[in-house]
Amino acid sequence: MALQADKIFVNLPVKDLNKTVEFFTQIGFEFNPQFTDENATCMVISEHIFVMLLVEDFFKTFTKKQITDTAVSTEVIVALSADSREQVDEIVSKALAAGAAAYNDRVDHGFMYSWSFQDINGHLWELVYMDESTVNRG
Repeated sequence: MALQADKIFVNLPVKDLNKTVEFFTQIGFEFNPQFTDENATCMVISEHIFVMLLVEDFFKTFTKKQITDTAVSTEVIVALSADSREQVDEIVSKALAAGAAAYNDRVDHGFMYSWSFQDINGHLWELVYMDESTVNRG
């Protein structure tokens, strides 16, 4: 039987937790106060998807490796599904207004539409809408 996890927790290092929470709040995300203190917060993406935003010094306690310098390298691109093309545009526009940097231009393949931004900590986020009627389920 293949491994199937019920939840995903993405862990990302951040420079300033308060500014990061403010940034993602402006986009529309919420946080679980039970898992929030001066070192970390739990950003709720959905019922089963969470992003743990960890102050860099605290993040370092979980790894022996160097933290990626997001000014010159990419460790991961967090891609999130959207319900529509309009929602993709709305979320990325809110991120840009909150201080994010545009990363890639919009990409429109007809059946799939995406747009991405770089958050205030340099992490890459991509919003994707896919027309499910075009997916071959055979």
